[in-house]
Amino acid sequence: MSSRPITGSGLDNATSAGERWGLDRLVAELRVSREETHSIRKDGVIHRPPSREKLAQVVSALTEALFPRHYGQYDLDGENIDYFVGHRLSVALDLLSDQIHRAALFVGDELIPGFRPPEAVELTRRFAAELPALRGILISDLRAAFVGDPAAKSFPEILIGYPGMTAIIHHRLAHLLYGLGTRLVSRLIAEIAHARTGIDIHPGAQIGSGFFIDHGTGVVIGETAIIGDHVRIYQAVTLGARHFPTEEDGTLIKGDARHPIVEDDVVIYAGATILGRITIGRGSTIGGNVWLTHDVPANSVVTQASLRNKVGGPALQKS
Repeated sequence: MSSRPITGSGLDNATSAGERWGLDRLVAELRVSREETHSIRKDGVIHRPPSREKLAQVVSALTEALFPRHYGQYDLDGENIDYFVGHRLSVALDLLSDQIHRAALFVGDELIPGFRPPEAVELTRRFAAELPALRGILISDLRAAFVGDPAAKSFPEILIGYPGMTAIIHHRLAHLLYGLGTRLVSRLIAEIAHARTGIDIHPGAQIGSGFFIDHGTGVVIGETAIIGDHVRIYQAVTLGARHFPTEEDGTLIKGDARHPIVEDDVVIYAGATILGRITIGRGSTIGGNVWLTHDVPANSVVTQASLRNKVGGPALQKS
């Protein structure tokens, strides 16, 4: 067995890399940017950020608890299903409480809900108390998908295979947390859904029961959007803001209502862009690729052709 002399070490390699890339200078310049010229960190103790991986585990465990035979274990029966649900809830809620606390510490504001551990526990209790009602709303979403999509052959197919259903499960959980003031945690859960499905729903958006997103890729729903019951939308639909109000110094005014209101029983087809605090009246249909910035009366049909034929505003056909 031949032996070779050791000609280098980790330190040698690091020195070589440092010389090759000029790391000493880069590290020093980044320190100046980080600590002085472009600092974005509050002074004080540095805390760990909340973990996307842990929050993904929270959503997974909660989904298993809500739908144990579909996302959990197929062989559960009357004797062990409650034990399984209790276990998954315990795992999810323990993780969630920790992440709520961690998120508040990371932002560094003592007024943020969950900054102290007992607050995080209480918020998690309040969240958990809403889960039975939330499951009922999710069942209404599931039924809406089955009724609204001729390709859907069964509830299980929709529940585990439709990106729109995945997105709305995430959203309804995130929206509950958003309402409790845990904004960072809710935003991260929304981004987990966005990465998984291509559907971007701000957790602040208010969405009624029986909501169905068909296909879904590219859907964007803004923070202050309000969506009624039994609304169906298709891929690449945007419910966005038309403009952003500012203070006299140009600073954006945050929190103002700036996204559309979509009333009950509305259908919005693929590619439609609906902007501003406008109202789409109950029972209306918005055609594909429509660009809309005006209110729409109830029971109207808006198409590209009708918009082209109307000067100064959308042409509306009564259905």
